[in-house]
Amino acid sequence: MTVAIARFLGSNCDRDCLHIFQEILKEICLFVWHDEFELPADVTAVVIPGGFSYGDYLRCGAIAAHRPLMSAVKQFVDQGGPVMGICNGFQILCEAKILPGVLLPNRHGRFVCNLQEISVSQGGVGIFKNYNDNEKIKLPVAHHDGNYYADTATLDCLEKNNQIALRYTSTDEQGHAHVNGSSRGIAGIFGGPKNNVLGLMPHPERRSEHRLGGDDGLRMLRGLVHR
Repeated sequence: MTVAIARFLGSNCDRDCLHIFQEILKEICLFVWHDEFELPADVTAVVIPGGFSYGDYLRCGAIAAHRPLMSAVKQFVDQGGPVMGICNGFQILCEAKILPGVLLPNRHGRFVCNLQEISVSQGGVGIFKNYNDNEKIKLPVAHHDGNYYADTATLDCLEKNNQIALRYTSTDEQGHAHVNGSSRGIAGIFGGPKNNVLGLMPHPERRSEHRLGGDDGLRMLRGLVHR
């Protein structure tokens, strides 16, 4: 397997992802710069890491979504290639219309950085084949704009098609996540022609070694490259 890790101006979790895929999972990894028009021919999975691409100007991920590399990522997605967008990567995928919805500023207006309990909504299949259905795991979050929003019709469609991948377990009476206000507690969604795209706000790469406090995220990254 060859994992391509996208790099935009402002990416800052690219080396974290490289470490886990290369040193822990023993996969071939390479960085791909944002102004490339094509992915290398041998790439079998793509990761769009977290960070603050282009300083989050305009909107988080809005500028990165229009860089040449994203056209190549879209083509890879349409061909069924597995793609994971983490935090800012999730924002970029939504801004590029590869995934539906948008990430708004956190409802409480503050940056949040802590460990969150997450429910794996679609365990046992695809990227999540190494989890049980509705298994509870803990992953770190670090974002100011993680409030997932989509209109009711889109949310209902995600529910119907089993595209809600991850949910925050702590929600209010309306189902909004306490951590950021995310609709229906959504922490991550699937998309693409074969649910081959995963966008999520939590950081699995930051909890993929016991020295980081746990390895709840490692099974997710392993599932990306061994679906």
